[in-house]
Amino acid sequence: MDFGFEGFDTAGFDVDVEEVTMKKTKKFDRVFRVSFGGSIDQRPLLFGDKIIFGSMDNFLYAVDCKSGREIWRTKASGIFMESSPVTDGKTVFIGNYDQCLYAVDPDNGAVLWKFRTGAEILGTPLAAKNSVYVGSKDGSLYCINKTSGREKWRFKTGDWIAATPLIHGDKVYIGSFDSNFYCLDSGTGKEFWRFRTGAEIYDVYPGEVIDGKLFVPSLDNNLYCLNAETGKEVWRFTAGKYGVASAPVVHNGNLYLETRDGILYAISMDGKELWRFKSGGVVALPVFSKNMIYVGSEDSNLYCLNMNGKEIWRFKTDGAVFWCPVIKDGVIYFTSWDCHLYAVDIETREELWRFATSTKTQAEWPPAYESWEAEIKKTTQIEDAISEDRYKSKHEKSVSLSDYHVKSEYATTSEYKQKSDYDVNLVIFESMLEGEDIWTSDLKVSTRPALILN
Repeated sequence: MDFGFEGFDTAGFDVDVEEVTMKKTKKFDRVFRVSFGGSIDQRPLLFGDKIIFGSMDNFLYAVDCKSGREIWRTKASGIFMESSPVTDGKTVFIGNYDQCLYAVDPDNGAVLWKFRTGAEILGTPLAAKNSVYVGSKDGSLYCINKTSGREKWRFKTGDWIAATPLIHGDKVYIGSFDSNFYCLDSGTGKEFWRFRTGAEIYDVYPGEVIDGKLFVPSLDNNLYCLNAETGKEVWRFTAGKYGVASAPVVHNGNLYLETRDGILYAISMDGKELWRFKSGGVVALPVFSKNMIYVGSEDSNLYCLNMNGKEIWRFKTDGAVFWCPVIKDGVIYFTSWDCHLYAVDIETREELWRFATSTKTQAEWPPAYESWEAEIKKTTQIEDAISEDRYKSKHEKSVSLSDYHVKSEYATTSEYKQKSDYDVNLVIFESMLEGEDIWTSDLKVSTRPALILN
């Protein structure tokens, strides 16, 4: 922008105002590059008096809810990552990085059968009627007989599947890294429709169908609301700079959306933001109990919020809390990257016990945002900044420009005349270079950089 300083050599007055945006530059593969360790990145499963979960030390554990004592453990050939255990009431199903889906007896941990896919399993399986549905990094969604472990059908997408399937009526839904969200016949695997987003669909939690609508997250930073029958977009909600990795949790007629920016959003059913809560890292799925919200974060805390999104208390661990907790009889159970399962009294916030996995060496994986890079766009240019040596005779901490007439390209009037009869005096303080504002009587020019949310 040209300020038109008459009689003033502006050759040194040059300030650039730049906008910084985050641009996705490569495929999001962080979740498939995790090392061996004792870390836990799962939602634990409550099964009677047991709590069952897998770890990156290759073990599936069952622990007594009251005492934290180990009941059994079962070893797989690879790590248990985000594929959390689910049950049909009789059998526990869980996927592993050894490419297999396991069916396990919850009483003793015995493997009833295992089904091998073509690559790692990251998404949580879904048990419905006599079938188990699970996606694989090989790009296929599998439908497996949950009694025999035999394949019924498979549907091939164009890229990896790291998502958890959703079933509603006679349809099963799944997202893919090919950027498409698919609607299939749950009995045959026949495609009904697909909806294309702008980036990979990670979708660690599939959400649910509400009033004929479903919700699709994408790493293009949008949450999409679709008609569940037709796949037509109803609305979209843009959230953050590093992608949306999960469908929202529905509670009391509102949507609660986690984002990779570390923000938990409360959203109305028509896609309007109600409030937001900012944590210090990637935020997890929320759980609700007695008008309180419990949510974990990559910043190592489990947070308790009220229904307006205000923090009530937090519980600190030594590792990221990536998954939502489970609650039973006033006790909240949750896993941490620090290799422990925690049991905490909700009322007193007292730790009742913690259970350590077979090794306390934490697993390693790439940084959360390595698939994004900062992109700087110049939006406004204020030419001719003041050079340091131009006015050496002036006071060290300020430069007065009152001797120079300032002419604006915009004509401004006011019903309140100043004594100067609209003469404009401009004083630029040295702190302006640190982001302070420059003021005139009618014109404000800010040199603050654009706000960047982590």
